[in-house]
Amino acid sequence: MFEIPECVVLANQMNDTLQGKTITGGDLGNSPHKFVWYNRSSSEFEKLINGKSIGRASAKGRWLLIPVKPGYTLVLGECGGKILYHQPGSKFPKKYHMSINFTDSSFLTVTTQMWGAMELYEQGEELNRDYIRDMRPTPLDKAFSFNYFSDLIDELVPEKKRSAKSLLTQDQIIPGLGNAIAQDILFRAKLHPRHPIADLNSNQREVLFEAVVATVEEVIDQGGRHDEFDLYNQKGKYIRLMDKNAVKRPCPRCGGEVKKIQYLGGSCYLCPECQE
Repeated sequence: MFEIPECVVLANQMNDTLQGKTITGGDLGNSPHKFVWYNRSSSEFEKLINGKSIGRASAKGRWLLIPVKPGYTLVLGECGGKILYHQPGSKFPKKYHMSINFTDSSFLTVTTQMWGAMELYEQGEELNRDYIRDMRPTPLDKAFSFNYFSDLIDELVPEKKRSAKSLLTQDQIIPGLGNAIAQDILFRAKLHPRHPIADLNSNQREVLFEAVVATVEEVIDQGGRHDEFDLYNQKGKYIRLMDKNAVKRPCPRCGGEVKKIQYLGGSCYLCPECQE
């Protein structure tokens, strides 16, 4: 599943490669998938995009917003799978869930392995979509300051007994983060996934804030996580510190044995010696 670093990488690559290209058509895939969400029929989608051009893409949390000029915005969100650019002469994948063709015979395909939105909106209407509308600041936004982060924790403390993992992964409180990147954030912050946010002192809050921002920036700098693919079908270079491959191995910080636990509906990887 793409998280904010992969979405930023994809948006930047689209702006390098797709921006300005003229569209000759496209479709909504050759492999029906009940967990892919469309808001157009395939024929309507092709009619609306034909003759238009690709504008400057941007990432908003786990969503990609791609202008289809004039007048429309393509939204790709909550996707896991591949968003690929294909050079002229390339063959289409055996299965895909959306394609866009360009005048130079290159094309774009989107294929999901789990679920995702692939929707075309009249320009501006995409901002009213669920999960995009009223989205909180992401770790890449100027508004995501330490003061904002600390105030956010204060806002959530009375609501329920939230843990550090819940803060990072549930309800998109911090948009763009997911379970995968949260493991490394918590490790860097020396926090156990179950650590109550109500018990975070000022120093722990600051360390956690810095871990969020630094981890996101590092994953972007390395082109995404090593088990996700970019626009050119290349894997990212960021290797997670805490994942299934780390279990029973020495902690890179203290040498203790890395453990796996189940918590909040998913696996957590941690060092019980380092993370309190």
